[in-house]
Amino acid sequence: MSKKPTKRGTIVRAKSKKASPGAKTGGGRTRKSAISARASAKFAKTAPVKMIDVADLDDIAVGGAILGTGGGGDPYIGKLMAQQAIRKYGPVRMIDVAEIRDDDLVVPCAMMGAPTVMVEKIPQGDEILTAFRKLERFLGKKIGAILCAEAGGLNSTIPFVIGAMTGIPVIDGDGMGRAFPELQMVTFTLHGVSATPMVVVDDKGNSILLECIDNRWTERLARTATIEMGGSVLIALYPMTGAVAKKASVRGTLTLARRLGEILRESRAAHTDAIAAIQSKLNAATIFEGRVTDIARRTETGFARGDAKFVGVDDYRNHTYRIEFQNEFLIAERDGEPIVTTPDLITLLDADTGVPITTETLRFGLRIVAIAIPCAPQWRTRAGLALVGPNYFGYKVEYRPFRARA
Repeated sequence: MSKKPTKRGTIVRAKSKKASPGAKTGGGRTRKSAISARASAKFAKTAPVKMIDVADLDDIAVGGAILGTGGGGDPYIGKLMAQQAIRKYGPVRMIDVAEIRDDDLVVPCAMMGAPTVMVEKIPQGDEILTAFRKLERFLGKKIGAILCAEAGGLNSTIPFVIGAMTGIPVIDGDGMGRAFPELQMVTFTLHGVSATPMVVVDDKGNSILLECIDNRWTERLARTATIEMGGSVLIALYPMTGAVAKKASVRGTLTLARRLGEILRESRAAHTDAIAAIQSKLNAATIFEGRVTDIARRTETGFARGDAKFVGVDDYRNHTYRIEFQNEFLIAERDGEPIVTTPDLITLLDADTGVPITTETLRFGLRIVAIAIPCAPQWRTRAGLALVGPNYFGYKVEYRPFRARA
């Protein structure tokens, strides 16, 4: 008999519920009651409850890649990892940050490394669980909620891997509202949260516990370790209280990612303009349409670095364009002059399908639509620009906030 299709974005009412005597509670756990027994009772007074299931990951991964500005890892790999975990352990509860208690331990997680390496070096699957358990033992406290470190393709789905494995709820938010290449480039840093203690785990079983004097040093040491561990690792970092998470996180990111994935899927099914629908949702605008004429990409110092050149087409013909990247797209130029810079988002979409293009999948001849998206307001502050603005990356240009024309 064929199975009924999995419903997207299942919403149920929270209940305090014990697992039935016959329910599986080990490695083969698949019933929602198992999730309820481990996690839902803690949040029994909140309703409604959003349960993220297998089908939801298709939309979240694609939407995360749109917000990921070319980085954040391969969304397809991240989707498969999360879907496998949910099939084995059951759906994951996604909550608003306001639902957690002030004294709860909240821990963000991510994959760290160069996206070009992640395509070939697939995680084993249990690295992030090892990272969480080691951090819990060091801190002497159980983790109460999981937070997404960045809204990138793969990194938008990693929280659901560990959420399925443990039954710990995932907060609807992240630390960037997009993806950035370095560990200290999160809103948590703006709120004085230390990246350490941090646990780094590779696919071979090696692990490192870092305690650093500041978040820049955490980036330097963790990046060096990542290179030695093969170019990509899973990490648990920035442990914080629920009270701090409520102030320091960018809210609603995962719901936004899922909605963007839905918009793309529904627009393609209806044969309507997916790119226009995405722009409308994000208050974004097209900065050019073009075809890739050259791509220079190298894996260096733990990052995918390089630039892509384009020739404009249609309304943008007679112009040439260039985008530089360090994992993520950082600056877009027209005829040698900057038109959009970090921290605003530069996203490339396939001109035919609307599917987001990551730095590692750019290829010669590909026709794209480049769109610009306003960044989260935290990044337009003086402290935010010092952390992620164009000057930090060595560009001698003044940041000019991008705004879509009315």
